Amino acid sequence: MKTARIIYNPTAGKEGFTDKLTDVLQRFEDAGYITSTHATTGPNNATYAARFACENNFDLIVASGGDGTVNEVINGMAEFDERPELGIIPMGTVNDFTRALKIPNDIDEAVSIILNGRTGKVDLGSMNGKYFMNIAGGGKITEVSYEAPSKLKAVIGSLAYYVKGIELIPQMRSINLRIEYDDELFEGEVMIFLLGLTNSIGGFEKLVPNAKLNDGYFSLLILEYVNLAEFGHILSLATRGEHLKHPKVHYCKAQDVKITAYDEVQLNLDGEFGGVLPAHFKNLKEFLQIRVSEAFYNEMNSEDKDYTLPDPAAE
Repeated sequence: MKTARIIYNPTAGKEGFTDKLTDVLQRFEDAGYITSTHATTGPNNATYAARFACENNFDLIVASGGDGTVNEVINGMAEFDERPELGIIPMGTVNDFTRALKIPNDIDEAVSIILNGRTGKVDLGSMNGKYFMNIAGGGKITEVSYEAPSKLKAVIGSLAYYVKGIELIPQMRSINLRIEYDDELFEGEVMIFLLGLTNSIGGFEKLVPNAKLNDGYFSLLILEYVNLAEFGHILSLATRGEHLKHPKVHYCKAQDVKITAYDEVQLNLDGEFGGVLPAHFKNLKEFLQIRVSEAFYNEMNSEDKDYTLPDPAAE
């Protein structure tokens, strides 16, 4: 018999996972899994639960919660050479990672993908001994996700991030950074930097449009210093995917990135506080095995998904 461990955040999302737990357990039993559960009790608890599942050789870990819960589970799995497969039931506010994986925000449909789908390999990011599956970044605006009040996020979803982002614009200031990426170097005043593994960041799906889950590269975006009015304009362009044409936006692919700062700069990892610079980011190609739909498995492994970057000279 196969074994599964469901790690769930009982406070995540509008629809309580606990109410559906009995039905979910029955479906896993019908599919041939001996299944146990763990309800998280506080910060980092999902990490300890995932380590327990790895140490006890579970075949499958299911993370039910938002991006923060999934990040904790992945951090608990990452240090093991032999890791279970991962299934995800999205229960958070924005669910960036599962949005990129095209896993629906519906418990029954997500369970169907876990039990009936395919296993795809996706990249993972590492940073100073921590791991992230979606986004790393720095700059005042990247603090939105962990400054937006949890009650506001639960009620109005991704709009909470937008509201908080508007509040933070007057506080924006540039930071002096040295960014080494592969064989290239950037030095200067920066408003924000992002390293994306997927194309869904804070609910925006056009911010790093050619991010691919399994190509072994980060999508690195650097916004040079601009005044606040221009910053607001670039944010508006980003909602339409037109920001890459702006001369102050640098965008490229990179596998290995080192960033240092002359002031204290906070880091955002998958929507949570991730420490401060300096930091060394590495892309771990096809590190995780995740249950995805048959259609998305075929899509992520196709050879014709390349996105052509816009030519600023054409403007």
